[in-house]
Amino acid sequence: MSCIFPLVIFSSLFLTDQFQAYIAIPRYDLMLLICIATQILMVVGRFESMDELKVICVFHIIGLLLELFKVNMGSWSYPEEAYTKILGVPLYSGFMYASVASYLCQAWRRLHVEIIAWPNVLLTTLLGAAIYLNFFTHHYIFDIRWWLVGILFLLFFRTYVMFKVRGNTYQMPIILAYFLIGFFVWIAENIATFFKAWHYPYQKEAWSLVDLGKLSSWFLLVIVSFLIVAHLKMLKGKEQA
Repeated sequence: MSCIFPLVIFSSLFLTDQFQAYIAIPRYDLMLLICIATQILMVVGRFESMDELKVICVFHIIGLLLELFKVNMGSWSYPEEAYTKILGVPLYSGFMYASVASYLCQAWRRLHVEIIAWPNVLLTTLLGAAIYLNFFTHHYIFDIRWWLVGILFLLFFRTYVMFKVRGNTYQMPIILAYFLIGFFVWIAENIATFFKAWHYPYQKEAWSLVDLGKLSSWFLLVIVSFLIVAHLKMLKGKEQA
């Protein structure tokens, strides 16, 4: 249930790829319309609250900015034409990042997530900002991702996430949770590139498995996502209290 939005995107990528010859408008434009309609239905159908929609919109902007930069640096590309493309980036791409935020918000609520021993908010905010900025700056200066991973372990080695499934309560080290979400996003990325949502330079001639090195990128990006959701959920909890 928490993966409704990602599943809609994957299903749409598959169907628009298989029946592209019968689509009257460019495929990426249709994907944007599907994503907008899905987002509206999620809110109208009360699968997502207005507060969660605000979080998802933040992720849409964060993801779109990253896409604009990375595509123009040649990290990956969107091969098909579309009317809703800006600097080579189709606008629907922001929804792929937003779908990760949707999953986190949904899972937080459905699994009754609680965080044990959360580190200092200022330090986690600075870490999240540094991780996000490194996606841009490593093209110009050296890549500090492994330094950031080291800081991550120092900050979160005592932190656990508690969640409920069918009335049973479980707990997991939060660093393991980050890695597992990042791993499944990497699997999702393989599915998306297979259906030509975008491709990396080494996938132009024929599809191949996404480089395992991308696991570290998704691991770090998931942390940025989780930190934003966690801070907003904690703030909301204090307001309600």
